[in-house]
Amino acid sequence: MTRTLILGSTSRYRRELLERLRLPFEVAAPEVDETPLPGESPRELALRLAAAKARAVAQMHPGAVVIGSDQVADLDGKPLGKPGNHERAVAQLREMRGHAMVFHTAVSVVCLESGFSQIDLAQVHVRFRHLSDEEIERYLRAELPYDCAGSAKSEGLGISLLDAIDSDDPTALIGLPLIRTCQMLRAAGIMLP
Repeated sequence: MTRTLILGSTSRYRRELLERLRLPFEVAAPEVDETPLPGESPRELALRLAAAKARAVAQMHPGAVVIGSDQVADLDGKPLGKPGNHERAVAQLREMRGHAMVFHTAVSVVCLESGFSQIDLAQVHVRFRHLSDEEIERYLRAELPYDCAGSAKSEGLGISLLDAIDSDDPTALIGLPLIRTCQMLRAAGIMLP
């Protein structure tokens, strides 16, 4: 039986990454409150939201295999989400300059009809350069990364902000850990080319 594959995300970055696998898939917006719970770590938040997004979409499509994912930037235990605007992006990048931090990217694959459910987390360790206010302004005006966790769009000009990246699943920094996603899709019965 061939099951429909659905990406439970409206992120264009996740959609572009999933397209690399050359699988037919649909996109559905999960209706999930992304507010952190009191005392919730960035790691726990990413895992909870990825699972909630996959389940929310799977409830509407119980026969489909659904992918949910979420990314939370972690600066010394403090979660940094999408800035949403220029002022918050400036504040995030000022706070991150010269620091090492972790991007937690969780992925969950669910099929309610078959009872399949897996979740995993990829961590990407990133070290930011010591950025001047002028460099931050130039970067933000050129890239407009207001929809990216931590304001750093590494697949674009944001790579110039960094001294180092360390991860065993390199696409995790963009928003979807494809190595882990492929493993889960195979386990769920999706044939990859």
